[in-house]
Amino acid sequence: MSLDNGSSGHTSDGPMRVGVVGTGSMGRNHARVYSELAGAELVGVADMDTESAERVASEYGTTAYDTAGLLEVADAVSIAVPTSAHAPVLEQCIDAGVHALVEKPFVDDLGVGRDLAARAAREGVTVQVGHVERFNPAVRTLMRILPDLDVIAVDARRLGPPVDRKLDGTVVSDLMIHDIDVVNAVVGARPGMLGATGAADGDYATAQCVYEDGTVATFTASRITRQKVRRLEITASECLVVVDYLAQTVEIHRSEMPAYVEADGMMRHRTESVIERPFVETGEPLKAELAAFVEAAREGTEPLVTAEDGLAAVQFARQIESIIGMEDTLAATREVGS
Repeated sequence: MSLDNGSSGHTSDGPMRVGVVGTGSMGRNHARVYSELAGAELVGVADMDTESAERVASEYGTTAYDTAGLLEVADAVSIAVPTSAHAPVLEQCIDAGVHALVEKPFVDDLGVGRDLAARAAREGVTVQVGHVERFNPAVRTLMRILPDLDVIAVDARRLGPPVDRKLDGTVVSDLMIHDIDVVNAVVGARPGMLGATGAADGDYATAQCVYEDGTVATFTASRITRQKVRRLEITASECLVVVDYLAQTVEIHRSEMPAYVEADGMMRHRTESVIERPFVETGEPLKAELAAFVEAAREGTEPLVTAEDGLAAVQFARQIESIIGMEDTLAATREVGS
C-alpha cells in the first residue's frame, strides 16, 4: 500500500485509517485514544494473542486482524508489541507503505534501527517514536520558555514502587529512557562524558552526563521507591525551573535583588524569592501524541519525536547499561521478550 501515489483509499479530506499492533495494556490505551480521536478512524487491531485482539476490538467497536491483514486496511498504525518485535513489525509497515508510531524504546538493535529509519525515509513512510513525555503539557510549556534560558544543569528523577506488570527492559530502558529523550531535547547538544551507577539488582540507577556544550545532567530511575516521582529541574543562569510531570505544572523560581531594611534602628538584610507559574493547558499526553502522529502522517511533515531521536535515546541508555553492568539483565530480558 502506498500513501503517496493515490493507491490507498485515504485522502487528506477524510479520516486517517489507523490501527494498533499489540493489544497489551499500552496497545489497549492506543486503541482507546484512536477511537476517540477526531480525524482518525480505528479500523482494526492485531495481536498474536487472538483472544486479546478480539477483546480489545469488541471493546472499541473495531475488527481484529493478524498484522498483515491490518496493514492492508490501515494508513497508519501504532506498534505496541514487546521491544524485541519492534523492528520486524516496523519492517512490515515499511513494506506495506503504512506509517508507524513505534513505542519506546525504538529498537533493540541500533544497526537494524538505523537501516529501518533510512528505508522509511526513502519510502516516504512516517516513523514517530513513542516518547510520550514530550507531549506532556508541562514539557511543552517548558520547551516554549527554553529559548529565554541559559541552561547550566538538568536533574531528572523518575521514581516509583515495584510494578505488577511484566517488565520489558531494565530500569534504564523502561523508565530512565523517558528522561533521556526529554533532556536530549532540552539541551540540544550531543552527550559527552558519561558515568553511571546501579543498585538493588538493577532496579535503581543513576547516571551523570556532561553534554558537549558543557551542560551537566543527572538522571535517577527507580522501581523500588515507595513514592511516585516524575520531576525535572533545570538550573539556569536566570532561574530554577521545576517541572512536575504528574501534576502537569511548571514553576520558575527567581530571586530578587537583596535589599537592606531598617528595623528597630538596625539594618537587616532581606531577599525574596519569586515563583512564577506559567499557564499549562493540561490534557492527556497520549492523546496529544497520537493526534500529532496522525497529523504528521497525513501532512508528510517531520514528527516531533523522530526515529533519529529514538535511536539517540536507545544509544544513550545502552551506554548507561554497559557502564552499570546490566548486560546480563538486558540479555535475559531480550530472551524473555523473544
